[in-house]
Amino acid sequence: MISRRDFLQVGMAASALVGASGFGNWAKLAAQQSLTQDQLLQFDTFGNVSLIHVTDIHAQLKPIYFREPSVNIGLGENKGEVPHVTGADFRRLYGIEDGSPSHYALSSGDFTSLAREYGRVGGLDRVATVVNAIRADRPDAILLDGGDTWHGSYTCYHTQGQDMVNVMNALKPDAMTFHWEFTLGSDRVAELVSSLPFAALGQNIFDAEWDEPTDLFPPYTMFERGGTKIAVIGQAFPYMPIANPGWMFPEYAFGIRDENMQEIVDQVRNEGAECVVVLSHNGFDVDKKMATVVSGIDVILSGHTHDALPEPVLSGETLIIASGSNGKFVSRVDLDIRDGRMMGYRHKLIPIFSDVIEPDAQMTALIDAERAPYEDKLSEVIGQTESLLYRRGNFNGSWDDLICDALLSERDAEIALSPGVRWGPSLIPGQDITREDIWNVTSMTYGEAYRTEMTGEFLKVVLEDVADNIFNPDPYYQQGGDMVRTGGLGYSIDVSAPQGERISNMTLLSSGEPIDPSRNYVIAGWASVNEGTEGPQIWDVVESHIRKMGTVTVQENDSVEVTGV
Repeated sequence: MISRRDFLQVGMAASALVGASGFGNWAKLAAQQSLTQDQLLQFDTFGNVSLIHVTDIHAQLKPIYFREPSVNIGLGENKGEVPHVTGADFRRLYGIEDGSPSHYALSSGDFTSLAREYGRVGGLDRVATVVNAIRADRPDAILLDGGDTWHGSYTCYHTQGQDMVNVMNALKPDAMTFHWEFTLGSDRVAELVSSLPFAALGQNIFDAEWDEPTDLFPPYTMFERGGTKIAVIGQAFPYMPIANPGWMFPEYAFGIRDENMQEIVDQVRNEGAECVVVLSHNGFDVDKKMATVVSGIDVILSGHTHDALPEPVLSGETLIIASGSNGKFVSRVDLDIRDGRMMGYRHKLIPIFSDVIEPDAQMTALIDAERAPYEDKLSEVIGQTESLLYRRGNFNGSWDDLICDALLSERDAEIALSPGVRWGPSLIPGQDITREDIWNVTSMTYGEAYRTEMTGEFLKVVLEDVADNIFNPDPYYQQGGDMVRTGGLGYSIDVSAPQGERISNMTLLSSGEPIDPSRNYVIAGWASVNEGTEGPQIWDVVESHIRKMGTVTVQENDSVEVTGV
C-alpha cells in the first residue's frame, strides 16, 4: 500500500509534469510573453476544498516594483535547497525562460529592463479581482492572511493600522495571524483585533505572566467546506520580543511551541478535522523543520521570509506553500479531502501583474478614500534616482546603502547600522523618489535614529550576534531577518563558522584602518529595540539626505566578503 508521503511525492512529480500546480501553464505563457488576465486566473478546479493565501503585504495598497533577492544563503540541511536558490539557478530549477514574465516575477536578474517591460506588481484592488474570481469558481474558498499586514507604509503608520484593517475587511479573509502588527503596541492591537469580523489566530501567543493561551488569540478555528471539516491553526512569529521591542507588548509571550502545536493538531483531529492547515509566520526553514517534528499537518501556508515558490515543497508529509510578499502574489490551493485524509491537490502561485489584472472598482475606491487625506504628503517628490533601489539580499541592498549613507552624513557618524528587514518596494532608475517611497522602506513605530559610541570589540559582538540569528544551521535558532546593513564598515564573514567566530577583518572604510577593539567609534543607527531611544525619525533623516543630493546614485557595495557558502 502506498504511503501518504509516497503519494504526495507522486502527486508533486505529476504536478511538475502536467502542470497541475498551474506553474506549467504559466511557464508556457511566459515563454510566449502573452499573458492575459484570463490566463493568469485559469485553474482546473479540483477536489472539494480551496485555500487562498496572501501574506507579508506590509501595508502596500498600490502597485509597486519589487525585486526578489539575488542572495539567499541556506545552511545545514537547507544549503542549496529552495528557497535558498536564486537568480539563474532558480530559473533553471523551474524551467523559466530568461526574459519571460515569470523571470521578472520570481527572479532578480535583469530586473530594471524587465520592470520597464512588464510594469508594476501588486495592488490590493488587483488582489481583490483575483480573490473574487476564485470565489466565483469556488464560493466557499477559505481566504487566509499570513500576517505582516498592518505595517510598512505612511498611511498605516498615521492611522495606526486602520487603513489596512478597513481594506482587508473588504477583502473578507476568514482568518489571519501576526508579526509586525504587535509593534503598534498591545493596546492598539487588542482594539483592532477585537473589531475584526474574522478569526485572529495564534496557538503560540501566550499570556506572559501566566504562560497560558490568551482569549484574544484562539489557537485555531474550524470550517466546514465542501462537506469537509478543516481546522486552521495560527502560528504567529515566534521571536517577537527578540526581533522587535518587547516593551511594546509586555503582556504576551511567543516561541515556536511545537509541543503545544502537536497538542492542538491532535485536539482538532479528535474534534473531527479531516484536514489540518497551519497559517504560519514562522519563516520557511522553521516551517520545514516544524513539519517534521509535528505530525498530522496537511498544509502549511508559510510567511515571514517573503519567499515566492511556484511549486509546493514537501517536508515530512506536509505540503508547504510560499506566497511571496507585498501583495505580489496570491496562492490558490485546491485539495481533495476524502475519508479523513488528503488524497490530492492542485496549486497555483498567481502573480499580480498590475497592468494585466483589472482592478476591482469598489476596492480601488476604498483604497483611494483611505489615502486621500494624505495624498499631498505621499506624492511630494523629494529627489530622483539613477540607481535601482532595492532591499532584499542577505547582506546589502541599495535602499539600505542609501539609508546608511544618510545616517553617516546627517548624523555625523563614522559607522552606520541599518536593520536587515526584508520589507520595502523597489524603485527603478529614472523614477522620482517620493515621500511615500521613503516611508515604504522606513515606516515603523520605533524609527528613532540614534547616535552613540561603541568600542570596536562591542561592534564585533553585535555583528556576531546578528549573524548567528541568521546563519545558525538549526532553523529554530534563526531569529532575525537578514544581516544588519553597515555603512562606513567593511568586514569578512564565514557563514559556516561557529557562533562568535564568523566575523573578521573589520575595517573602517574612511581610513582603511582595521577596527581597533579598544577604540570608541561614533555609530548611527535606527530601529533599536531599547525603550527610550532618542533621535530624529529615520524617514526625516533620509528625506533630508535625498533633498541635498537631488539625484541619487548608489555605488555597488563590495564591503562585505562572504565565505563558507
